Amino acid sequence: MQKSADRAKVLYGECDAEVLKSHAAVMQKAGYEVQTAIARRGIEQALTQAKFDVVVLGHTLSRDDRHHLPYMAKKANPNTRVLVIHASGKHHEVDLAIDSREDGHRALLEALSELLEPAYA
Repeated sequence: MQKSADRAKVLYGECDAEVLKSHAAVMQKAGYEVQTAIARRGIEQALTQAKFDVVVLGHTLSRDDRHHLPYMAKKANPNTRVLVIHASGKHHEVDLAIDSREDGHRALLEALSELLEPAYA
C-alpha cells in the first residue's frame, strides 16, 4: 500500500543538525510527516518506536552507518522503503540512492515521490 506525500511518514537521519533542519523543512513543506533523528543511535531508537513509510539516510552519516542502517530499517518493518543520500555502490536493502552533489532538495523530493508513487502508476 503506497501513500501520498500528505500522509507519508518519513524518518530522516543525519549527523549534522543544520543539514537535517534544512532538508526536513523542505520535506515538511512538500507535505510529508517527518520525524528527524541525529546520528545512528537516534535513528536506531526511532526505528524501535514507530513505523515509517520511508527512512532517509543522509549524506552526513558515516559510510558505515549508511551501509548498516538499511538492514535495521528493513528488520524493523520490511515494508519500509529506504532512501540513501550519497550512497556508494549497490546495496540490496536500499530501494533508492541519490547523489548529494545534485540539487539536493529537488533530487530528494523527486526520490521520495518515486518511492511512494502507487505501484500501478
